[in-house]
Amino acid sequence: MPPAPVPAEGVRARSDWATLRRLLPYLWRYRARVAAALLFLAAAKGANVGVPLLLKELVDHLDPRLGSAGALLVVPLGLIVAYGALRLSTSLFTELREWVFAKATEGTTRSISLQVFRHLHELSLRWHLERQTGGMTRDIERGTRAVQSLVSYSIYSILPTLFEVLLVLALMGLKFDAAFAGITLAALAVYIVFTIAVTEWRTQFRRAVNELESGAHTRAVDALLNYETVKYFGNEAFEARRYDEQLQALRRVRLHSQGSLSLLNSGQQLIIACALVAILWRATQGVVDGRLTLGDLVMVNAFMIQLYLPLNFLGAIYREIKQSLTDLAKMFALLDREREIADAPGAPALHITQGAVRFAHVSFAYDAARPILHDLCFEIPAGQTVAVVGASGAGKSTLARLLFRFYDVAAAGGAITIDGQDIRAVTQDSLRRAIGIVPQDTVLFNDTVAYNIAYGRPGATQEEVEAAARAAHIHDFIAAMPRGYDTVVGERGLKLSGGEKQRVAIARTLLKNPPILIFDEATSALDSANERAIQAELESAAEGKTTLVIAHRLSTVVHAHEIIVLDRGRIVERGTHAVLLAQGGHYARMWGLQKSRVEATAASG
Repeated sequence: MPPAPVPAEGVRARSDWATLRRLLPYLWRYRARVAAALLFLAAAKGANVGVPLLLKELVDHLDPRLGSAGALLVVPLGLIVAYGALRLSTSLFTELREWVFAKATEGTTRSISLQVFRHLHELSLRWHLERQTGGMTRDIERGTRAVQSLVSYSIYSILPTLFEVLLVLALMGLKFDAAFAGITLAALAVYIVFTIAVTEWRTQFRRAVNELESGAHTRAVDALLNYETVKYFGNEAFEARRYDEQLQALRRVRLHSQGSLSLLNSGQQLIIACALVAILWRATQGVVDGRLTLGDLVMVNAFMIQLYLPLNFLGAIYREIKQSLTDLAKMFALLDREREIADAPGAPALHITQGAVRFAHVSFAYDAARPILHDLCFEIPAGQTVAVVGASGAGKSTLARLLFRFYDVAAAGGAITIDGQDIRAVTQDSLRRAIGIVPQDTVLFNDTVAYNIAYGRPGATQEEVEAAARAAHIHDFIAAMPRGYDTVVGERGLKLSGGEKQRVAIARTLLKNPPILIFDEATSALDSANERAIQAELESAAEGKTTLVIAHRLSTVVHAHEIIVLDRGRIVERGTHAVLLAQGGHYARMWGLQKSRVEATAASG
């Protein structure tokens, strides 16, 4: 059963600082660059704070009462040059900071994204069958962007603003009376409290937007992946209505979000305006009283503008940081998913000597309330072929999933061994490299035919790929296409027919050439003529290999060394084709039914 969903509020409450702590080790790898970026940050803000000071001197030196006519020309010129140099220094140090830190940001994003990608491939088949592809990919996409946003907003926005606030407060406290610093500090405190309070309230809307976006994306992806099914049943309008339901709900929540954003921005501007009026009124009074110069008034105004301009974006920045933390927490939650199938500590690689496979008293259930296999005992001797037949739902394909360790047999449920080695005790990688499968449902990558065949052994030459295609009787078909082996097969291989996809899968497995083979209804999508031709190739490929054949068409297993008949997860008969026919049991009845169907089809044709 999938884990119960955690309430979003609980996730958010526990994840903010926990998420930051998990992010820090990735950034720590780039600590030298972080330190250099912080130095450039301090230099940029120091130069930025120096601009109003120079502006004050420039204005004061323009006052005719303070000097000679020559000084009025020479001194301001030097101050103007210095003013321009400080402006340039601010931009230069800012760009240097971003350039130095870019490698840390991109490196951290790459490391986390790659780790998530690898971890998802390590999760069990059970988890992948339960996941929603659209929502999951959206979470990964948002989580990746969140890394860049968190680093960008913290290093490029929050820290610079805090540093500048401290510098401005210190300067105003030293150059003027404490009231200037007090008004500024009080306004900042009110501004920050208001911003955080309203943003926390708005988080519910942002969270709802994300959930509805993921839901809409999931529905859209699901409908597009099942395009043919939608067309078969003429349900385009139905799918559009379902999608529109999500979009309508998303629109309503976005309107609430926008309204609350307008409230936030208006409140912030009111606080800033009140603070500016109070500061400028006090500075103006100082000029009138003769305690301050006109340059002081200009400097105070410049300081306030420089200080409050970044604060205009504090609400948006704070909101984005909170949202980025939430998005990153969701991606980290994927990393926290425990692997149901994991290698034992220090597990050795599987060592193939002969390739004998043994199912020893194997019992298994996907769900404890619905057992699938019951105390199965059989062996596939090295180099021989054993076929498993039975009605749909008898548990045939489950055998292949267990042999590949997509699921593990419980400790009390028996064991599966290869050359005496329990497959739970060896590494999954070595186990799966030793087994090749032609599945019943072939899914191909949206890439070329050559890529899909070569996937059986990445790095294979073109000649080896073509040899495998010839063995699977698909080379002539591929060569006849305009682009040959460079033909793109489409999403999940939908540009090819079922039989063509199955032959690509056969070629892929033949190219892998493993010591153990599984044919799970390997010719079910082929016509009779092609089935007979490829059956001979499969028998040739299985020569000398340990082979498990899972079949519904009994004509494909008549040459097996042993045939096992499953019924509701239990072995009810076993023997060769001739022996089972002579017994007149389950197998004989299945054979008679299939034979009569073939004869009836031939007669009607």
